[in-house]
Amino acid sequence: MTKALKRAALSALALLAASSAATAAPDEITVAWFLEWPLPFEQAKVDGTFEKELGVKVNWRAFDTGVAMSAAAAAGDVQFLISQGVPPFVTATSAGQDLKAIAIAVSYSENDNCVVRKDLEITKENAKDLIGRKVGVPLGTAAHYGFLKQLEHFGLEASQLQVVDLTPPDAAAAIAQGNIDVFCGWGGALARAKDYGNVLLTGAEKEEAGIRVFDVISTPGAFAAENPDLVTRFLKVVNDENAAYLADPDRFIPVLAKDSGLDEAGTRAQLAGFALPTIEEKLSDKWLGGGLQAYLKSVADFFVTTQNIPAALESYEGAVDASYLEAASKL
Repeated sequence: MTKALKRAALSALALLAASSAATAAPDEITVAWFLEWPLPFEQAKVDGTFEKELGVKVNWRAFDTGVAMSAAAAAGDVQFLISQGVPPFVTATSAGQDLKAIAIAVSYSENDNCVVRKDLEITKENAKDLIGRKVGVPLGTAAHYGFLKQLEHFGLEASQLQVVDLTPPDAAAAIAQGNIDVFCGWGGALARAKDYGNVLLTGAEKEEAGIRVFDVISTPGAFAAENPDLVTRFLKVVNDENAAYLADPDRFIPVLAKDSGLDEAGTRAQLAGFALPTIEEKLSDKWLGGGLQAYLKSVADFFVTTQNIPAALESYEGAVDASYLEAASKL
């Protein structure tokens, strides 16, 4: 009887140890981010604040698109996705991937756009002349969604153009070489593309047409559920850096320029087109309080009608979790 009890106790201890090991905070994490996309969190990336506040080693992995970020998260290679576009997030979650939007990263109607080669002399006034033209755009991204919505605004369909799947850097090089007629993308690549063309719609005109452009911070749902404190502290660092930047932008410019791979002038230009909602705003009805969930559904339904995804979820409430941001707001 005593031996049986000892064996049972040892088994229970083993199970408890295994359970604790399974839910223990990881020794290191990997964060997905974009080069040529300067955001205040990079200050904490450079000076080691993330490691100090999280108590883990933080690896940084740069990506060309949010679609590639989703694939890396599905493979378990990244734990946080900073500034993932809404369309890649929608595409992944619609297919059943366990991703959660836990915050808004940045809103940027001016910093994601389509550029038409200058020599074609195509503007919003004669946009029908886009028919038959070759477009370079990263499929499944915010740029792709914006491109399709602009076509809808002009009464055109993607099937009327030649659409080529290109990352923004590749598309910028292609329009410079005259290999494509239209560039659609963001960041430094967009700035380079503007040297060879003109935007169809300004950021303000896109917003007036109902085309919103913003990114989320996302994470695998299982990882967040197992590491709620780490996720909360991660968001606290991001929002602290945003607040510090808004209070003193000039202090951030040299660091963000060097880390993002832009010069200081380019960094200032990019940041001028960014809106960084406060933590209170992110938790409001406009964003994680309901607006984000509704917008995810509208993007998914649009992608279904344009045959970019086979089906949408009935609701995207389950793809958004504001609890970690709420906890961060109380720290």
